[in-house]
Amino acid sequence: MEGETVPPGYPEIERFAAQLRALKSRSGLSYAALATKTGIPGSTLHRYCRGRSVPQDYGSVHRLATVCGAAPDELRTLHRLWALADEARAHEAAEQERADGSDAAADARDRPAPDTDTVTSDDTAADFGAPAADDARIGALTAAGTAEVGHDAARDAGAGPKPVRRSGRRRLLTTVLAASVVVALGVSALALSSGREGSGTGDGTGGSGDGSLLFSPACSPVVAMGQHDECTREVQRLLHAKGADIDVDGDFGPQTLRRVTAFQVLAGLPPNGVVGESTKKALRSSHVRMNVWPPEKVRQRIREVFPEAPDTAVAIADCQSFLDPLHILPNTNGTRNWGIFQISDARLHDLDGTPRKALDPEWNIQAARRLWSKDHDFHDWPHCARAADEAHSPSPRHSP
Repeated sequence: MEGETVPPGYPEIERFAAQLRALKSRSGLSYAALATKTGIPGSTLHRYCRGRSVPQDYGSVHRLATVCGAAPDELRTLHRLWALADEARAHEAAEQERADGSDAAADARDRPAPDTDTVTSDDTAADFGAPAADDARIGALTAAGTAEVGHDAARDAGAGPKPVRRSGRRRLLTTVLAASVVVALGVSALALSSGREGSGTGDGTGGSGDGSLLFSPACSPVVAMGQHDECTREVQRLLHAKGADIDVDGDFGPQTLRRVTAFQVLAGLPPNGVVGESTKKALRSSHVRMNVWPPEKVRQRIREVFPEAPDTAVAIADCQSFLDPLHILPNTNGTRNWGIFQISDARLHDLDGTPRKALDPEWNIQAARRLWSKDHDFHDWPHCARAADEAHSPSPRHSP
């Protein structure tokens, strides 16, 4: 999938692009050859390697790196660099959206409003000072207040007296200044509170347990695969508090990757398996629950849906996911398998499904039934089907 164009100047994106260029250079393949092997247009690959665009999903990055011959440790490094670059891209997009919103607000403030207390622009300059003095006076104000005063200075430079609102403007600046003080005090209080909470939870681990650690300078902007620290432990605590079956050991390994990805799917976030700003916020504030059917209920439901071959169906599901409805397995080509019967991305497309649907145990079992019904066999799960057949076959006799 082609990513969004980003402006230069983001070091995370530049480091990610540099890694891609190094892999491409080492492979000796042209952009045209890489396009043929990866299925990604050459122009898109060129933008990725030059840092002009960031892929929106890791699958395309994985395909490109694999074609270039990346080693497992290089793939892990690249995944982390992509996560940081993707977070930077999202941050830039959010900043642009806020800027657009500020422009719209300024346009709205430009519209004339009736006011009985009017003065000339010269009076306004006397009240609020020259533009240079304005800059010094309102340096501590919020962006909204700064935009308001800056707009006034620009308008005052025009010819001729123009009616403006004196009392309304004074009230606005007073309100903005007061709001700034309140926000500053609130941030200070939050920092002090976080410091106290971070001193320990009583369990000897030193974590806060409420997610505040994730937003502190102690944690990187992205918590991802391969980390082993208190930031990972905090992520695991929050997932466990939402009902996830997860070890709280501070090790961001495959189990944590699966649970993070499942949480992102359930929370409606891009399932990239890394804990960036949006996932951190959702872990603290969303009402997502990760409680799932226990293995006994999964086993019983599979037997009900597959009355023709209940034992084989249960054995295949057990082989695929250990009967875990939230089991997610990444493939070497960047795709993933989902849920109890590990429905692949390709099969989800065929079944008009989504990852969220696939993590619903009832939908997943019924989807497996639909696949089985085509030929009344389990050819969609060849490896586990063979294992199930062997388990049900009588043991061969050995001659003495």
